[in-house]
Formats: sequence, structure tokens, C-alpha cells
Amino acid sequence: MLKSHIQLSQADKAPLKDLLSKGQLPVKTFKRSQALLALDQGKTLEAVAESIGVVNDTVARWRNEYKTTQLKFLYDKPGSGRPIEISGQQRANITALACSQAPEGHSQWSLRLLADKVVELGYCEHLWYVYAGEILKKMS
Repeated sequence: MLKSHIQLSQADKAPLKDLLSKGQLPVKTFKRSQALLALDQGKTLEAVAESIGVVNDTVARWRNEYKTTQLKFLYDKPGSGRPIEISGQQRANITALACSQAPEGHSQWSLRLLADKVVELGYCEHLWYVYAGEILKKMS
């Protein structure tokens, strides 16, 4: 069995050990840190993958990412996300609508009802009810 290990510098080992000693750490970061330290100790990809609960290819990918980006690979890159499409005026209209009298048959505005009414009134093309809640939360 071929050993596919890496040599970590002391400058890289210390932050990894510090990360693992913290009480709260994202699972991905924890597993990646454990894998690097295990590979540094000379364990095989198979042994590391089995102990962490991932497949060999994942450990190999982590090893290769470490070789190219060093410890930056421990953290996921932020997603690109969707750009905000709602202007300040539209937000004001949504807030004003939420503060108005609820439609007949309802005691108050629900987020789904509000989002549907916003689209119906033409304030914007589409509005997810969860985003309507975020808009209202920021305005209060």
C-alpha cells in the first residue's frame, strides 16, 4: 500500500492544532484539519478516509488543495449569491403594504399573502415570502 502523506510545516501545524482544540468549529473544517494532521503523521489515504468517514478521493482532493492553497482550503469560499433586485423604493412599498389593513377574511398579513400581493400590485416581478420577511425585519 502506497503512503500518500504530506509534510506540514510547524507554521501550519500550530494553527491546525489550535483549530481542533476549539469548542465550536464547522464540521468540514474539523474533518479537513484532522485529515491533514493524520496525513502528516504518515497515515495512508485509506486509513484517514476511514477514520474521518469520507471516501479516499475526498482525502486526496484535500491533500492536493492543501499543496496548492495551503491552509486556505480549510474554509469554503463564499458563494456568489444572487444580486439584490429590490430597490429602496420597492422595499418602502412592501413595508407600507405590510403596515396597511389586512385583506378581507384575514386578521393580519402573512408573509405568503404579502409576497403574492406585492407581485399582484406590480411592485416587483417576483418575491419569495422568506425574502419579504427579511425586508420587514430590516425595516423594523
